[in-house]
Amino acid sequence: MQRASRLTRELSLLATEPPPGISCWQNGQLDNLRAQILGGVDTPYEKGIFNLEIIVPERYPFEPPKIRFLTPIYHPNIDSAGRICLDVLKLPPKGAWRPSLNISTLLTSIQLLMAEPNPDDPLMADISSEYKYNKQLFLLNAREWTEKYAGQ
Repeated sequence: MQRASRLTRELSLLATEPPPGISCWQNGQLDNLRAQILGGVDTPYEKGIFNLEIIVPERYPFEPPKIRFLTPIYHPNIDSAGRICLDVLKLPPKGAWRPSLNISTLLTSIQLLMAEPNPDDPLMADISSEYKYNKQLFLLNAREWTEKYAGQ
């Protein structure tokens, strides 16, 4: 019951006061959500609309939601299946999830990761080394993917 009331509260807040460039809504059941993140200005994802799937586990907020990109994105910390390598999406000791976090803060963290990749903790080693050693090529590829898959 705690999960349902908390989720209802979070979704209501996301609807009335969404973080800039982020929207989130229910997709059928309460534990199946969709979100959209707009690519940030001055990033290779600018003008892109990225769709995400959020599955809220039974034990939420004691367990983090499972979030993945549905829109393909060229990024060192996001793989071809849309999985995201981000510490707040994992339970301790490996992760930094805490029950005080919420879906809004997670989506904001993902938006920040899009703007500031972490090449030292990659899911995609080839994209990570491109980001580190040939940033111009990385930016070109990321822009191309954004136009191809996340264009409006």
